[in-house]
Amino acid sequence: MAHPVFTDDFLVALRALVNVHHSIYDRIPPQGIYFEALVEEAFGRIKKPFTPIRGTTPNVPGPDLLVENIRLSIKTETGAGTDPQLIHITKLCTTEREPWAPDVLIKRVMAHLRRYDSILMLRAVWNPPLIHYQLVEIPVKLLRLIRTGKLEPVGRRKGRQSLGADVYRGGERVFHVHFDGSDGKCQVRDLHIRHCNVLQEWDLQLRR
Repeated sequence: MAHPVFTDDFLVALRALVNVHHSIYDRIPPQGIYFEALVEEAFGRIKKPFTPIRGTTPNVPGPDLLVENIRLSIKTETGAGTDPQLIHITKLCTTEREPWAPDVLIKRVMAHLRRYDSILMLRAVWNPPLIHYQLVEIPVKLLRLIRTGKLEPVGRRKGRQSLGADVYRGGERVFHVHFDGSDGKCQVRDLHIRHCNVLQEWDLQLRR
């Protein structure tokens, strides 16, 4: 069940704002801080008070928005290779500090996830002349299963090696977690959309 903060009027407002964005940037989906601004605006139109949270120090993790004391992380997946069924979070968090050890990395991710109550993601699936949008809530509880992953070295990179693990729930593989040895990012790969809450979907016609 989706979090109750994502009400019908919020979803209507956000969809309208995404469509307004495309009236200016026809072929560029809202990404990163630009999508965060649209989410903030949508909440601002339907409810008060709400408190935007702005990081004052670069690379310090924390919520992107606080709404009715609900701490939101806001993400996008809008590249040409976006899969309609499999979600990829390219940066769940950054864990570049040493030591680069499985138990330490998992503890850092668990600490990061405790900062959020919900993750909202906008996904753009390209099918010209259409963009199929998916607005998805990714359950934080599901991602906390990372603590059960058995990290193993992957790839052939020289120097600090990447680590990865398949993550299971009830015997079913639900996603793959990857710690990139080059940049320290924790990624989530191949999370099937059926394990998340699809809040709404719609098609947008490209003008040209």
